[in-house]
Amino acid sequence: MERLLWLYAQPYDPLFPVVCFDERPCFLIGEALAPLPLQAGQVSKEHYAYTKHGSCALLAAIEPLTGNRLAEVYPTRTMKEYTLFCQELVKRWPDAEKIRLVQDNLNTHTSAAFYHHLPADEAFALAQKFEFIYTPKSASWLNMIEIEFSAIARQCLHRRIPTIEQLATEVLAIVQERDAKRIKITWQFSISSARHKMNSHYQRVHPDNSKLKKT
Repeated sequence: MERLLWLYAQPYDPLFPVVCFDERPCFLIGEALAPLPLQAGQVSKEHYAYTKHGSCALLAAIEPLTGNRLAEVYPTRTMKEYTLFCQELVKRWPDAEKIRLVQDNLNTHTSAAFYHHLPADEAFALAQKFEFIYTPKSASWLNMIEIEFSAIARQCLHRRIPTIEQLATEVLAIVQERDAKRIKITWQFSISSARHKMNSHYQRVHPDNSKLKKT
């Protein structure tokens, strides 16, 4: 956690951009009955019954300090999709010597995925473009892409969308708009804040951590 918080506090470096990445499952839901026609002065209404049309995956990344972001919608989220998305990340940040990619510990989130879907030389070259920074177990809230997912969900994913084509069209339009506006993320949680707010946990590791004070 402290390594990640230290990284978030570093000044912007275009050669080593910090990019936060994650995947979000999206369920495709349709209407069992046609919704009632919308009437002036009333909220829209829909029947409680719905139909299931499977699921898909939203893969997204954001560079918090610049607002540069990328998103793709895929039918599944396997090593193949992870590899494809990482290739797109390299294209999105072409001048980076190494992309510091913040992500969780999902078993597909390693350079091994590249070797399953690319020739060895291409897989090795792609792996050299990344430094993987993993969030602690059960601490996805430390990944700033979750803030972006929350914004997308409020604008789009809170309602029923029946097809992957419609979902991709709507989600990617939102992401493109936010990217064009270069909406950044200002991260407030620091190492000193963590040591203060989570001091009881620090003390379990070493009793002298009781002396830690917020600065």
